[in-house]
Amino acid sequence: METLKTVTVLYVDDEIHNLNSFKATFRKEFNVLIAGSAIEALEIMKKNLVQIVITDQRMPGMTGVDFLIRVLEKYPEVMRVLLTGFSDLTAVADALSKGQVHYRMEKPWDEEQIRVVINAAYEISLLRAKRGQEQSIDVAGELEFILRQNLLS
Repeated sequence: METLKTVTVLYVDDEIHNLNSFKATFRKEFNVLIAGSAIEALEIMKKNLVQIVITDQRMPGMTGVDFLIRVLEKYPEVMRVLLTGFSDLTAVADALSKGQVHYRMEKPWDEEQIRVVINAAYEISLLRAKRGQEQSIDVAGELEFILRQNLLS
């Protein structure tokens, strides 16, 4: 299997402690980029090839869902994960149903769950690249299936 260090994960959160903690936890396994705002994250994405974006929902200036909608418009191949610590369930459910968000996780994040989500998202991105334009896949359903398999094993 290809090393996951080649996977670039962009973590977006307005809380500096969360950014530092995420980078310190996962920097040895993945190529981790961090951004303190959605605007900063979009600038980072202009200069870097990112496979997975993990973003907080509640941030000043732009919500995580609004940010992920922009990511979908500009970078549709990027896997999109939303972290929620608040009950914005209507907006989140709507975003999930429209395919703007591939997966939602509760805050505070769990290290092992993040690892499983990144691995599953990367697996799906490889599958999507392999299938190319000939066949689309239900990314959210695929991700959910892989995550359940990993949690059961």
